[in-house]
Amino acid sequence: MAMEKVDIIGGGIAGLALAGRLDPGRFAVTVYEQRPELPTVGTTLAMWTEAQQALAELGILGAARSRGAIIKTGALRSPAGEPLLSMEGEGLMGISRPEQLTLLDSAVPKTVRRVNGRVEDLPKDAALTVGADGVNSVVRRDYWGKRSGARPTPFLAVRGVIPEPPATGDIGEYWGRGEIFGLAPAGNGTNWYASFRSDDSLDKVDVAAALELTRRRYAHYSPAVLRVLSLASPKNSLAQRIWTTPPMRRYSRGKVVLLGDAAHAMTPNLGRGACEALIDAVTLAGLLNEKPLDAALAAYGRKRVPRTQQLRLASSLMGNIALAQGLQPWRDALLKQVGKQVARSRKKAETSK
Repeated sequence: MAMEKVDIIGGGIAGLALAGRLDPGRFAVTVYEQRPELPTVGTTLAMWTEAQQALAELGILGAARSRGAIIKTGALRSPAGEPLLSMEGEGLMGISRPEQLTLLDSAVPKTVRRVNGRVEDLPKDAALTVGADGVNSVVRRDYWGKRSGARPTPFLAVRGVIPEPPATGDIGEYWGRGEIFGLAPAGNGTNWYASFRSDDSLDKVDVAAALELTRRRYAHYSPAVLRVLSLASPKNSLAQRIWTTPPMRRYSRGKVVLLGDAAHAMTPNLGRGACEALIDAVTLAGLLNEKPLDAALAAYGRKRVPRTQQLRLASSLMGNIALAQGLQPWRDALLKQVGKQVARSRKKAETSK
């Protein structure tokens, strides 16, 4: 029986996960990746339950848990650090993007062919071409047209990891006026991220300049935030404009399919982007391993398009709330009220046990 040729464009989370899960006895897989090596700097990814199940199917959940951190508690906070709404995160795992990519890379069979370099002209002889090449996907551009191009948001994302763990009482998101700042454990350090409106050029963002701008924007925040920013440097930080994909009704056309950010890049406000990329890949691989190609792609669309498009919209709505400017006092008052109701419900549940 002849092997079916699968070309995966993009060797990030989605591409590596798919390559690691496809049946090597049925598929001849090639991964095209423009980076010559895996990144060494990156922030922490939140792995929700379904994403952890995907890691388990890839055989790397135990290793991920040993390298990551369990996030049990946190809060939405005012800039001064006052808790507005406490949150329970039991079961949520945080792991750095470089660690995640290293583990996914280790799950890829030796039979998978690797090609390094930027793909400008897509290979045409594959039984299936997979676009796992991110928000600015070449595959999406070529097969879905110019209207599917990535869309810039007015928000800048600045983030990094410092080698000092956060205090439990500082973990969470700090919501200001048109800006947010997050703190979470990352192994033996702290993962931090800031997002705010910026009218600067949409071209490549200079990390040092973005850090300086961030320090000025958050100079009135809590001592915990100021401490983190004092330890941040261009070497352990990243800065980029936030881009998203437009709404999409289908993720496959003919013998071409999209995964992860190539299909549904969303704002980071729900922390679901990396999770959904993993779930996309493992779902598609399972279907391809069990079904004929056309049936597998149809089933993939039914399973993943509604779910991920809903999350894309929900993340955008959450971002609009978190980064509200004129409605900040009303937003914070509502969060406090919800927080009180949640606390009363928890207390009632504990006393009834």
